[in-house]
Amino acid sequence: MASRLHQKVALKDGKTQCKKMHVMLNSPVGRIEISGCGTGVHEIQLKENALSQNSTKEASVTCEVCEGPEEMTEPLKQCTAWLQAYFCEPWMTEKLPMPPFHHPVFEQDSFTRQVLWTLLRDVKFGEAVSYKQLADLAGNSKAARAVGGAMRSNPVPILIPCHRVICSSGQTGNYGGGTHLKQWLLSHEKLQKEKLAY
Repeated sequence: MASRLHQKVALKDGKTQCKKMHVMLNSPVGRIEISGCGTGVHEIQLKENALSQNSTKEASVTCEVCEGPEEMTEPLKQCTAWLQAYFCEPWMTEKLPMPPFHHPVFEQDSFTRQVLWTLLRDVKFGEAVSYKQLADLAGNSKAARAVGGAMRSNPVPILIPCHRVICSSGQTGNYGGGTHLKQWLLSHEKLQKEKLAY
């Protein structure tokens, strides 16, 4: 497993770009793998889904590291802390730093990058937006389908909340982790937001 926890990522020209590390979390929605380096988080993968197809109720609210290096890079520490807060103490996420991202989608000037940054900046915890509304917010009202493509390209789900983007009809739409996971995340946020209102 040690070789999986630390990997050097090579560029096409043979130079070493960064030393990639992996951290695995046990979360209410199953195992989450975070990969990154000292520069930033590369991606988040939703591994084993612990939710049943019909589950929208609150699952166990623990989120703990189950595998990872003894010494984590600062971006991995920040990402882990943010995800733990998201599941266990969601009101804390606004007070925590968002880890830097180190993925090609964020290094290119593209509509996908613009949509992802707009989603992160403008659609808050407990809110939802349609694909068309997000296209409007990103500056191209006719690009609702392209917004769907941007959501599929999101390398850091939950941190950049692509689960908050729904169909204009109110249906949840697709999600990389499955529609039942998307529904659970939306329900989790709604429930937590209602708790804070009291």
